[in-house]
Amino acid sequence: MISQLLFCIVAAIGIYIFSKNLMRIRRNILLGKDISITDNKAERWKTMLKVAFGQSKMSARPVPFVLHLIVYVGFVLINAEVLEIFIDGIFGTHRVLSFLGSFYNLAIGFFEILALGVLVSCIIFLIRRHIVKLARFQSPELKGQPNRDATTILIIEIVLMAALLKMNAADQILQARGVEHYISAGSFPISRWLFVPVFSGLSTDTLIFIERAAWWFHILGILAFMNYLPFSKHFHIILAFPNTYYSNLNAKGKLNNMESVTQEVKLMLDPSLTPPDGYQPPSSFGVKDIQDLSWKNLLDAYSCTECGRCTSVCPQNITGKLLSPRKIVMNVRDRVEEVAKNIDTNKGTFVDDGKNLHSYISEEELWACNTCNACVDACPVNINPMEVIVEMRRYKIMEQSASPQSWNMMFNNIENNQAPWQFSPTDRANWIHQD
Repeated sequence: MISQLLFCIVAAIGIYIFSKNLMRIRRNILLGKDISITDNKAERWKTMLKVAFGQSKMSARPVPFVLHLIVYVGFVLINAEVLEIFIDGIFGTHRVLSFLGSFYNLAIGFFEILALGVLVSCIIFLIRRHIVKLARFQSPELKGQPNRDATTILIIEIVLMAALLKMNAADQILQARGVEHYISAGSFPISRWLFVPVFSGLSTDTLIFIERAAWWFHILGILAFMNYLPFSKHFHIILAFPNTYYSNLNAKGKLNNMESVTQEVKLMLDPSLTPPDGYQPPSSFGVKDIQDLSWKNLLDAYSCTECGRCTSVCPQNITGKLLSPRKIVMNVRDRVEEVAKNIDTNKGTFVDDGKNLHSYISEEELWACNTCNACVDACPVNINPMEVIVEMRRYKIMEQSASPQSWNMMFNNIENNQAPWQFSPTDRANWIHQD
């Protein structure tokens, strides 16, 4: 009874803290502007199933795709065993789902094979990151905490899978010895080969200790992992699904017009036009800080996997420019966290701290982007870094008149000549008369 009570207390605390962190992140995301994304529900479900569940965009790189698929399937299916652990923990039973018979044995055996696959895949991921040192994992924005975060998660997954296999190895030896409480159930193809030879000479009391310690370590590790997620890039495990559901379904080359500007132009061109009910002239343009971004932009930031596929295909980054789409998204998330802490410190009110999103992202980065959408196309969870860049540019141009000189020349030509070139409209066809 003490064990059951302790389990219930620990599980309740873990779930409560996780729920609290979920609500905190939801609050942070809703700091963005409210927009309505309710169209094409069938297409949105299809996109989520294809991109988030099916991981269709990961397949562009076969090796990491296969490794990630093993980890992904393992995470989903092996954690189905957590249901049994919770039931056993609450009621003091052992392998309560064993009444499923041969299906249960098949499932446990499959879980063990997956656990080994996850363990090996995570080791390969560590090698790729720290020994092979793939270029996209060596970018400046990953120095420090982001790199430690990725390494921490991989090590946690390796340790959890090892604990699961050790628990099963001790369990099957205790089953074979007919120890009370350890009913004969399950199939253990991996732990029988990996750990049973090591444990077989141990005493029954030692084996019980190992099995119980591994059992508690596994469930405590899962609760700790669950509560680490909201502070980690691996929160995409959860947010990838809503983020892909709310994907931009328009053609990638389509830029959104600013409705406020469009309405102002209409009113200027037609003085007889009546403004819509409740219409307020725009007070600002573009994005200065995260409150000017939409909640979808902030959801993008929290969904980022930091995989760097966006940066690795960015033509400007490839040619040595400072721009990194991954850094843009990470900067948005960092600024959201900073604003949220400001609000919490000041009891629900944001107090101007003299900074904004432009404090994180330089003009050189903003002007480097050529809006090719390569980053948007490459992102495995449909994040749109380009939208943030375009909106921040609009602020620079429309609020601060701070565009590059070459752009100012183009704007002047469009205004005066109705084209980007420095020719009068009346001279535009002169080339046909040249010898």
